[in-house]
Amino acid sequence: MKPSTRWALAGLLALSTGAASAAVSVVYDHPEKFYDLPFATWERDEMLGQITDHFQQLGKALPQGQDLRIEVTDFDPAGRLIPNARAGRDLRVMTGRADWPRMELRYAVEQNGQVIRSGEARLADMNYQQGSLLISDSEPLRYEKRMIDDWFDKTIAPLPNRRHR
Repeated sequence: MKPSTRWALAGLLALSTGAASAAVSVVYDHPEKFYDLPFATWERDEMLGQITDHFQQLGKALPQGQDLRIEVTDFDPAGRLIPNARAGRDLRVMTGRADWPRMELRYAVEQNGQVIRSGEARLADMNYQQGSLLISDSEPLRYEKRMIDDWFDKTIAPLPNRRHR
């Protein structure tokens, strides 16, 4: 699917959510090329769905009338993936070495159909296993979500009840 088609579909989805709340649309540019995502399509879709849901939750911090479009162009979650046929799911091993989470994306914040802020971002958290997590230890993709929270808080809109590091 061409990027322009993806943006058009994302825009239609955003319009269908209604004007009362901020709309967040997330598209993934060739997720099959992302590094270290699960091999099984259903597992990859599940992981990217969790990231999409997180972006949409963050969208609640946007001022009323603003919408956010995100195109993820690369994503490498924390750790390294080890195929694990016995358990039925791949196993993610995190050593805290050169296996930090990273993401590249393009974004646009719109208000009344006009782009008021846009850009490209490279997110990374080299110290992902250091410091405190406000997200539960049992939360899937907690390191990736914290990395996204940091970017969103600094770039898009302040998050309520967020300690700045």
